[in-house]
Amino acid sequence: MNAATHPSTSLHCLSYWAQKTPDRVYLTQPFPDGSTQDMTWGEAADQVARMAAHLRSLNIPEHSNIALLGRNSAHWVLADLAIWAAGHVSVPLYPTLNGDTAAYILEHSEARLLFLGKMDGTVDGWNDIKGILPVDLPLISLPMSPRRDTPQWTDIVANTAPQPMHSPSPADLATIVYTSGSTGRPKGVMHSFQSLISVADGLKQLFPVNQDDRMLSYLPLAHVAERAAVENLSLFYGFHLYFANSLESFQEDLQRARPTLFFSVPRLWMKFYLAINEKLSPGKQKLLFNLPLVNRLVKKKVLTQLGLNHCRAALTGAAPLSPEIIAWYRNLGLELLEVYGMSENFGYSHSNRPGQTRVGTVGVANPGVEHRIGDNGEVQVKSPGQMLGYYRNEEKTREDLTEDGFLKTGDMGEIDSDGYLRITGRVKDLFKTAKGKYVVPVPLESRFNHPKLEAVCVAGANQPQPCALILLSEETREELATHSNHDELERELTEVLTRVNAEAEPHEKLAFAVVVNEPWRIENGMLTPTLKIKRNVIESHYADRMAGWYDQNRRIVWE
Repeated sequence: MNAATHPSTSLHCLSYWAQKTPDRVYLTQPFPDGSTQDMTWGEAADQVARMAAHLRSLNIPEHSNIALLGRNSAHWVLADLAIWAAGHVSVPLYPTLNGDTAAYILEHSEARLLFLGKMDGTVDGWNDIKGILPVDLPLISLPMSPRRDTPQWTDIVANTAPQPMHSPSPADLATIVYTSGSTGRPKGVMHSFQSLISVADGLKQLFPVNQDDRMLSYLPLAHVAERAAVENLSLFYGFHLYFANSLESFQEDLQRARPTLFFSVPRLWMKFYLAINEKLSPGKQKLLFNLPLVNRLVKKKVLTQLGLNHCRAALTGAAPLSPEIIAWYRNLGLELLEVYGMSENFGYSHSNRPGQTRVGTVGVANPGVEHRIGDNGEVQVKSPGQMLGYYRNEEKTREDLTEDGFLKTGDMGEIDSDGYLRITGRVKDLFKTAKGKYVVPVPLESRFNHPKLEAVCVAGANQPQPCALILLSEETREELATHSNHDELERELTEVLTRVNAEAEPHEKLAFAVVVNEPWRIENGMLTPTLKIKRNVIESHYADRMAGWYDQNRRIVWE
């Protein structure tokens, strides 16, 4: 698709490809029984038109908010499109929400109907959510929904004649995306069709994407990153979109998709890295990667094991990924590009570009984006993907936008002479030690790297010095459970602590590192649905133990 032919909204993109390449496969959905289903562009548009006709027959007021809950699936995307095709606004909910937060979003968004998709209560919040669904809220079940006592998508499209789809204006409200809630109640970010499509429109100026590309959708579609980088790109460029069935089948799903473009978040890039280290130790990697005749073969084999040997560009975003890990992937030959964006600008802000990457930065401003640093060191951005505002919260909208229309990101940063942006922390993450000095935790966390660490949280507000709470990888926790001797690991962690402190300001030097016992998960509230640490929850969880850890006067503390 080129600028001359490009449709004005994601819904128009569906119609464009359905007319141009009706028999080309658009969506591939795996099922728990091991089977897969391919759906062409023509079939996708037909189902969307039929469901939209059904929604209109329900006489829901025009431009109503319709909720969408479920893990990623082909029909999640079709439901999103059907909501728009009926002239309504989609409100996606994270499948991992707890019941209280899900109830809040359904009430706050004034949802008139709920599409219920793939949920089972094993790796999602269905067991908690199912009890809070309002009895008067109409439900429509997508394939793989846990509810069979509601109208079913399959039956509806089989028994409803298609009608012409609604044609939205680019300025119309398309969706309300609720933030992942790392602090406080989620906010409803309102986006127009124009802000949604701006990501794909701008991307074509950065590197070529075409209908022959392939992507795998597995991160929450309720988050703007997956919605922008995967759903909307597939609609804009008309490429083949695959879905993952489960965590257990992820490698199989990845091998099926053979993605040419891939998007992931730092926590998962770390998991992939740790999995390779389990099979090929860092010491052996260093040896093999330095052998002239062997290194290319070994690196290709590693990428093949990851399922990324066909990938020509990979993106990482949503949270910082340490420069060392980015460099490791790039050394393998993977064009891993760190990007930056927020729910409030639909993820369209900054990116590193192929051949122009500067590791340790989130790249330069995307086409059409303006950026600057405010008086307090806060990054401010004006983007084509900018939100219309927060739903039912005009006060917060005014608070987060400057008078001249820049978004206050809440991130601290620096812009170098070439325009590359380096994120140095969150404004709200700053904390004071007992000495009255401010500590910026993110840079310290990004430098605290070890092959057996999964996550780090720097804490220590009102203490003499900050400290690091560290979570070992799952494999390492299992290994230590059977072999109680952890002297060697403690020695290595002490070396990491010493290295981090050597680069830190005196007031930022870490007094010690605590190896915590309890894993940080979405389910226990310590991670957001996009796998970022919930700093306030983690700090609160360990607050009553802090004084005792400081009293131990040890470099490495084992909880």
